[in-house]
Amino acid sequence: MTEQGKKSRRPRRMARQTDDAAAVGVGGAGMPTKAARVLDLLHRPGGVSLDELEAATGWLPHTTRAALTGLRRKGHAIARDKVEGVTRYAIETPAP
Repeated sequence: MTEQGKKSRRPRRMARQTDDAAAVGVGGAGMPTKAARVLDLLHRPGGVSLDELEAATGWLPHTTRAALTGLRRKGHAIARDKVEGVTRYAIETPAP
């Protein structure tokens, strides 16, 4: 194989933001990330429905549920409750 036929083996760059910005929850243009938006919605009184999370992020239902699972794995206590036939999710706050 000639030198011209070889492809460069550069490492792929997956994220478009720096690690510092990701830790704060801010995207490349100073906007909050979708994950930060989800956390804000989960802190609302009464929680948030899956449909509201989908509308806020533009994700499909399975992606939204996977994000909730990821937050649980990171240590967030997410409560699930049915209100008027609609499942609502909220961050559990510890009792004082």
